[in-house]
Amino acid sequence: MSPIDNNGSRQYLPFENNIAELDRRIAQLQQSSSAGTNVASALRQSQRALTSELKRVYSNLTPWQTVQVSRHPQRPLFQDYLARMVKDHRQLHGDRCFGDDPAIVTVLGRIGRDKVLVIGQEKGRDIKEKVACHFGCPNPEGYRKALAKMKLAEKFHLPVVTFIDTPGADPGIGAEERGQAQAIATNLMEMSRLRVPVICIVIGEGGSGGALGIGVGDRLAILEYAYYSVISPEGCAGILWHDGTQADKAAHALKLTARDLKELGVADTVIPESLGGAHRNMHDTIHSVEQYVTRTLRELKRLSIDQLLEKRYKKIRAIGGVDQKVLRRRKPKQKIPDRLSIEAQLRKVEKIPANGEEAISAELVPEE
Repeated sequence: MSPIDNNGSRQYLPFENNIAELDRRIAQLQQSSSAGTNVASALRQSQRALTSELKRVYSNLTPWQTVQVSRHPQRPLFQDYLARMVKDHRQLHGDRCFGDDPAIVTVLGRIGRDKVLVIGQEKGRDIKEKVACHFGCPNPEGYRKALAKMKLAEKFHLPVVTFIDTPGADPGIGAEERGQAQAIATNLMEMSRLRVPVICIVIGEGGSGGALGIGVGDRLAILEYAYYSVISPEGCAGILWHDGTQADKAAHALKLTARDLKELGVADTVIPESLGGAHRNMHDTIHSVEQYVTRTLRELKRLSIDQLLEKRYKKIRAIGGVDQKVLRRRKPKQKIPDRLSIEAQLRKVEKIPANGEEAISAELVPEE
């Protein structure tokens, strides 16, 4: 299953030019009227080339490219997981205080054989949905709604599964007036002592306190090409260098990729995505998430409530502790000085007369 836009075609990221060309070639061969041996052979060759290119590109993504993949417009959203993974779901509304925030959705349903409370952050697919969901930036009433439903789940002994996908909590003046910081802080405290299993999964963007507001639990999993960070790369670049175009540099310094988070001990599990990212095969990625949830719930249900809370407390306290691993910055490869580069030496050769062999030799000798 490959998500497509309204025009019936895939959308590509800036570093996917070769992939886009191979996709177009395969589409042309599939639509070819002739069904000869040459066409079939060319089609198989192009498909093998596409697979090789996808493996090459997605096994060498930079942190900034990973951020771009996590924001892909055709990447599966919470509504896709809800429709394909949660059975018999019934949505719950309102925070009993101010209103109902569409950026956070709370649902009772079943994942596999387990009855659960599912909480997810929704960004919206088209412009109308995005505006309605505040582009995935929750308001205080969203976090209060999530907490009220978690307390309901605790009362009926239902595990909680949260899906994180937000650039950050809403920074507007209305959200601040209604207690944005307090709402997130209260959720952090209450989720840390919730007396049911809690699983948190980052499926796209995991930005700042907006992600933390539903991100405290017994297990934290992250999809292979998602990210989880204290701040967005653009925000970090704007603060440190007063230049949002330095986002790629900030992404590298923030250690926000799934691999880095697993190595640091922040994430417990990295859930693999289908080849080329979740946006190329939504079904397989959602199936992998469902398998992870059912397997993890089986493990957590073996523990008593006291054991569950003790392990959760130790897990949270260990983050940022003295025993936690620190990733050292990898030393960049040394660059050849410009005056010794092949291009510079070729330029020098072009400026020298053809009969000046001794002069050529002298020009090519590096300076000490």
